Amino acid sequence: MQTVDGTVQPVGDEVAGPSPAPASSQRSQVGATATAGEPTDKHPFLVALGERARGLRARGGLTRRALAERAGVSERHLANLEYGVGNASILILLQVADALGCSLAELLGDETTRNPEWLLLRQLLGGRDEQTLRRVREAVAGLLGEGGTGRHGRIALIGLRGAGKSTLGRRLAAERGLPFVELSAEIQRIAGCSVSEIHALYGQQSYRRYERRALEETIEHHRQAVIATPGGLVSDTATFHLLLVHCTTIWLQADPHDHMDRVRAQGDLRPMADSKEAMSDLEAILADRAAFYSKADLRIDTSRQPLEATFALLRNAVASR
Repeated sequence: MQTVDGTVQPVGDEVAGPSPAPASSQRSQVGATATAGEPTDKHPFLVALGERARGLRARGGLTRRALAERAGVSERHLANLEYGVGNASILILLQVADALGCSLAELLGDETTRNPEWLLLRQLLGGRDEQTLRRVREAVAGLLGEGGTGRHGRIALIGLRGAGKSTLGRRLAAERGLPFVELSAEIQRIAGCSVSEIHALYGQQSYRRYERRALEETIEHHRQAVIATPGGLVSDTATFHLLLVHCTTIWLQADPHDHMDRVRAQGDLRPMADSKEAMSDLEAILADRAAFYSKADLRIDTSRQPLEATFALLRNAVASR
């Protein structure tokens, strides 16, 4: 549900997944090698596999070139995998899954077939709408003792880089007399080096561990705070769950062009710095993460009004909780 005319609405769960790119756009992204002999009748399994690989890549904020380098496979092979052409070997799939930081089962889509209870749960939940699934998730979290404490004292701003989390978060914290926690700064403090150095030296999985630890320490040390989270935090479902159960979450949403302009103004284009199709990469990342961002308690569109009006919306939204 979109925020309209400068209003703020509770976030529902009806956000659609990323829309498939037009065929012409897909062909231009794959390149000549993927289109030269592309079959007209792609195997449904390979198509679904490619969509999951592409979605996992977008969720992690990786360009195709970056993932190809990380996985140790050619960019052409990865493009063929993502668009359902070519017959990827199991070893290539293992390399891609490892580079994405997920299990091969998750990439193949068989995570819930490993035992009878999973199968029964899948049968029970299959076909349910998003609102019902959300209620089940929250009920299960409470049943397992993961309901969280002090949730309303912590306000976490989520969303892609350039949405205004730092700018609006600092103002909100100052006005309410609360600590402001920039989670990226906490990650760097714990690791003892910059985010780019963490990725270069230790890899994405290590970064996610530092991210989880930074959030755990923030929750432990602050019963009240305003927290600006990294845009990719939703990529790790365990860390995102921790955030949801311990904080009131607000998705700061913006138009993709505003995201790009604001990031450029900051002098930083990570993770699109080396991409010739930066805007399409950003749009893909935003589209894939939208379903996760939509789990926030509230949503505010920061592109619909000037900064002062946006801050007023944020202030009023927090006051009403």
